[in-house]
Amino acid sequence: MEHVKCLIIGSGPAGYTAAIYAGRANLMPIEYVGLQMGGQLTQTTIVENFPGYPEGVDANQMMMEFRQQAERFGAEIRDGVIVKAELSKRPFVLTTDRGDEIEADSVIIATGASAKYLGLEDEKKYNGQGVSACATCDGFFYRKKVVAVVGGGDTACEEASYLSQLCAKVYMIVRKPYLRAADIMKKRVADNPKIEILYETNTLGLYGENGVEGAHVVHRKGEADERRYDLPIDGFFLAIGHKPNTEIFKGQLEMDEVGYIRTKGASTSTNIEGVFAAGDCADPTYRQAVVAAGSGCKAALEAERYLNQ
Repeated sequence: MEHVKCLIIGSGPAGYTAAIYAGRANLMPIEYVGLQMGGQLTQTTIVENFPGYPEGVDANQMMMEFRQQAERFGAEIRDGVIVKAELSKRPFVLTTDRGDEIEADSVIIATGASAKYLGLEDEKKYNGQGVSACATCDGFFYRKKVVAVVGGGDTACEEASYLSQLCAKVYMIVRKPYLRAADIMKKRVADNPKIEILYETNTLGLYGENGVEGAHVVHRKGEADERRYDLPIDGFFLAIGHKPNTEIFKGQLEMDEVGYIRTKGASTSTNIEGVFAAGDCADPTYRQAVVAAGSGCKAALEAERYLNQ
């Protein structure tokens, strides 16, 4: 069985940054990229809010540069997915999708979180061409344009409020006849002249030649007064939540009710000594690449200190 000092799971900004720091610390880290090399960030096109890229940068290019930097410092980056983790004994034992078992003295979990989608084929078709799950990441590209935000909770209200500062108009497509958000958020969107809430409305599909040009929607679906129509928009933002990719650690690591890994205070330490969590899998609040990268740095530094004890 292969034995490593530091095993990193995931390859977004958190995973790659952890690999950079762990490599420089001579921990000889092994990193498994997971199902989506480069992480959720690669679902967008141009990244304009990451420091050091004044003109913006292609998301895939940036993640490749992260990877190259990690490899330069000795990280071994492998294709594959960790499908099983035994964290109750030391060294920890992890199993890949090929059935290989690895013993690890420390583990950094950077598996990220996946945005929830409606399940429409058009969401895949227009991904990066008008469909987004991050207003903070992509809102700038829709300045003075018309967009729609799907969702009726706090996140949807926050996204709509943010977009209203950039866009000419923001529709909120809400399945229920009310918002599930906190009262202060309800008031904020209700008082915003740029936001129009479409209650009891579902999205049936999207249309457009070279990107999203509108949404096929239905009001009061299945009711006697059902009404179907097309809603002209330039951007379609999903704000119906995220699912942390932490399933294989359930029952071993402390998590919140959604599945985000709980860490101790400002550190990346989990309830199991020697196991650290960085990036979106432990961050239900910010979900930004620069924050994830910072937490990856912290996780590697803490893993180094743990191993040196």
